[in-house]
Amino acid sequence: MGKKDASTTRLPVDQYRKQIGKQDYKKTKLVLKATRLKAEAKKTSSGFRDAFLVIAAILLFVLCVYAFFYLNLSTEINLDSDGD
Repeated sequence: MGKKDASTTRLPVDQYRKQIGKQDYKKTKLVLKATRLKAEAKKTSSGFRDAFLVIAAILLFVLCVYAFFYLNLSTEINLDSDGD
């Protein structure tokens, strides 16, 4: 008896999902297919973007290390030449 009473009440989330499903069904098949293809293209392109971001971060780190050493060594050389 408890199961019948529990199954008749629906959660607001389930009702909301059902409403969205009805609205999505009203769209034409071409629109749904275009949306699906766009989502798939976005998923596949994220791999290239992630790889590019990793390479850019590594290059930026190397550039910062190079600039740090360049500035430190160039000031030491100038101090030594002024001392002569």
